[in-house]
Amino acid sequence: KYQGNSISTISSSTAMEMSLALRGGSVISNAMTSINSSPSNFFNANLIGLGLLTVMIRIAERLGVNSSEAAQKESSSTNRKPASVKSLQIRFLLVFWLLRCADWLQGPYFYEVYSSKVFNGLPATLATVSKLFLTGFASTALFGPLVGRTSDTKGRKRGTLVFALLYSLGAASTKSNVLSVLLLGRVMSGIGTSLLFSAPESWLVGEAMKDKEGDGGKYLGETFGMAYAGDSIVAILAGQFAGAAAGKRGPTGPFELSIGFLAAGALLATFLWNENKAEGISSSDGNEKNKPTIRDAVNVVKDDPKIMLVGAAQSLFEAAMYIFVLQWPPAITGLVSTAFGGASTPYGTVFSCFMTSCLLGSTIFGQLVKKNVPTETFTSGMLAVATLAMGVAAWVSTTSSAVAMPFAVLVAAFFAFEACVGMYFPSIGTLRSKYVPDSHRSVIMNLF
Repeated sequence: KYQGNSISTISSSTAMEMSLALRGGSVISNAMTSINSSPSNFFNANLIGLGLLTVMIRIAERLGVNSSEAAQKESSSTNRKPASVKSLQIRFLLVFWLLRCADWLQGPYFYEVYSSKVFNGLPATLATVSKLFLTGFASTALFGPLVGRTSDTKGRKRGTLVFALLYSLGAASTKSNVLSVLLLGRVMSGIGTSLLFSAPESWLVGEAMKDKEGDGGKYLGETFGMAYAGDSIVAILAGQFAGAAAGKRGPTGPFELSIGFLAAGALLATFLWNENKAEGISSSDGNEKNKPTIRDAVNVVKDDPKIMLVGAAQSLFEAAMYIFVLQWPPAITGLVSTAFGGASTPYGTVFSCFMTSCLLGSTIFGQLVKKNVPTETFTSGMLAVATLAMGVAAWVSTTSSAVAMPFAVLVAAFFAFEACVGMYFPSIGTLRSKYVPDSHRSVIMNLF
């Protein structure tokens, strides 16, 4: 009888385990079915996955996977981060993130704010919006070297404040229905973009190089990693802020809100930043002159192949990045429509996934810097991965059999490329700080 009860008990236990296993399998199956039931569910699940992966890397960093090295570094006072470096990082990052948030606020509603305009009783056409878009880029290309030189000679802090002013005027111009006013606003925004991507970085490098306690810019790589890791989070938040502002104020709402962030960034820069200018350079007769020219900058680039290579990497990668910005919506929309039976694409969630991928990339950059991996080494690897990702994406987006697997491959390739973007910005900033001379920094950055 006891034996029979034991057998009965074992059988019941086994049956229960099998039932639980089947239920667990059913839960997983149901979850996968739910994820693949709509584009929103699919990208929300990817957003959660990317976020968890990034958090896991951050936790591993905090715990100190390499505890012996961490303990050794902490025990050595020479390896502790100086107070002056911490102060510089705080002063730079607060201003940088506010200004970047203002820039991100305008991006999602750029097309809508201009397409909503009416000229002579007719709504703005795609051609008109494209002209406004290109006006900003043309302004950046035309005036970039000049404003870079002015920033180097007059002061990087002053250049940052001028950026905030020009970008505010450009944002305010979106309230107008007069085409000439909108075009002028785009010109000012284009000039402002040149300053945004040169003046704050040049200010940071200039201050770091003057800091003897900070060992002449030893912590610049770490600072750039922190800046662009935070920038990805700022971009995600800016997308939410922009949506809320547009819901209350219409398509000009995000541009109005960006003026507030620009004002806050300019206010902090005014009180927290010291002015610094490009170091004086020596002329051929040995006399020092304090106003480098664009021709001087060109000659510096020609004389140093390393500067040329860094500039070429910058130009080529950013060209690919802007092509990606223009091409990913139609590429992903076509496959979403095919894979999900004509469903619409959740652009906001896709954008959040891209920004989380950027955060992942900048987090990986920070880890590599802490392990003392040369920036040149992992930047080369990052460029190889970016090339492979875009090659795969190009192949998938042009294949005729657009089914679920090619769609998943395309999404994975896009996420990989965005992770490379997250690594690119702190990497190129670190390389510029190493190879581009302070005397011509802003000019050379704008030349490329």
